[in-house]
Amino acid sequence: MARRMGLIAAAVLLAGGATTWAAFRFLIGEAPPAQPEYLPATAPAAAAPAARASAPVEPKRTADGWLFDFEAETPGAEPASVVPTVGRWIAGVDGGRRVLVVDGRGWSRGQASAGLADKARALYGERYAEFLDNVQAYAYFPLAVARGIEDFRNGEIELAFKCVAGRIDQAAGIVFNLKPNGDYLVLRANCLEDNLVLFKYERGNRSAVKWIRNALTPSKQWHDLRLVVQGKNVKGYLDGKLYLEHTLAEPVSGRVGVWSKADSVVYFDDFRVDLVGQTK
Repeated sequence: MARRMGLIAAAVLLAGGATTWAAFRFLIGEAPPAQPEYLPATAPAAAAPAARASAPVEPKRTADGWLFDFEAETPGAEPASVVPTVGRWIAGVDGGRRVLVVDGRGWSRGQASAGLADKARALYGERYAEFLDNVQAYAYFPLAVARGIEDFRNGEIELAFKCVAGRIDQAAGIVFNLKPNGDYLVLRANCLEDNLVLFKYERGNRSAVKWIRNALTPSKQWHDLRLVVQGKNVKGYLDGKLYLEHTLAEPVSGRVGVWSKADSVVYFDDFRVDLVGQTK
């Protein structure tokens, strides 16, 4: 199988001309490292489950909302400022900065996060069972929910991301309109596909709302993803450039979070939520 993929990729390289490297990268991606690069030498081994966070970490308050910079997180432990609900999320490091990491090396198991029932109950109280049913249907899509933000309706959400590895995907997204039943919207970039997409997750099914191509996001570089919501109108920016505009069927109202897909290994930092035009 590996040899066949290699031959296909070689053929694309020979025939594609101007699109050679993009096509090759899309076909094979980059295998996640056997040993993680996001932990310092003194941190717990990443082969074992991440240590549970000891207590919630409150995000920093800003003039208009909150900033999650992950500086107070413990590398190697489960993050405490966001609630991992699907996938493996770990506090890590990248050079001198502390980051949030989604480690998709075990994506094929499609497992929910440890203690998901308790986390869902803390987020949605008596409706946690409904949330559990839908979110576990999305086990292919890792999700971490921001603490302390129960109802984002208007404003801006921004994050920095760096795709590190992934053969199937290298995806980073902003989740919004997250409902108690597990439905949500996500604005996502993909370093293998170089596109920006607005997806809808509803009743266990995913559908594309709007798809923008040629949104370049090279791997192993930091990028900026920004979502602007004004009532039913949404805009998506990548590295400061407006790529996507769409009018939803109804206004946004719900929790927010960070998102990825499949075997992606992605670093996130400076997750900022501003409630512009909305009472906190």
